[in-house]
Amino acid sequence: MSAVYLLLLLIPLVSAQTYHWGPCPVPKVQPNFNLQQYLGRWYEIEKLPASFERGKCIEANYAVRKDGTIQVRNTQFYKQKTRVAEGTAVILDPREPAQLGVSFSYFTPYSPYWILTTDYTSVSVVYSCTDILRIFHIDFAWILGRSRFIPLGTVEYAKELLIKEGIDICRMRPTDQTGCKDN
Repeated sequence: MSAVYLLLLLIPLVSAQTYHWGPCPVPKVQPNFNLQQYLGRWYEIEKLPASFERGKCIEANYAVRKDGTIQVRNTQFYKQKTRVAEGTAVILDPREPAQLGVSFSYFTPYSPYWILTTDYTSVSVVYSCTDILRIFHIDFAWILGRSRFIPLGTVEYAKELLIKEGIDICRMRPTDQTGCKDN
């Protein structure tokens, strides 16, 4: 009975997210992932809804710090201001370097950040899932590009990959990348 109460308390928190019943899917990740080639700027092309990303001109920049962790610097233009969120990513298991963990607070555990595929030069497909007591899970998925706009065929390829891996993308939406200032 306490699990039901917990679910009722959590539902408002995940209303701006994409959630499904059951545990997280376990998609395949990029084989032979090369972090050095992945570093740099990526622009958000499409995503599943995320309460922390409501603006436009969303981009992420990855760089290795002196301590070996990865600086994650996300920016977006929201409510007439540029908003920046800085976090830390780590490779949790050297045998699976495409399965990163990311945190934007010292007080939160690392969340999955799995690179399902990337060619390093034009597109990346990223997936994250949080399992809540194996009763339901919260999905995040991103299609990223090295430029603000990528070919429609590339976007379709990325969506087909997500579907093939058992990820529901019916709520996936494009990110507005128009009128953005490049730094």
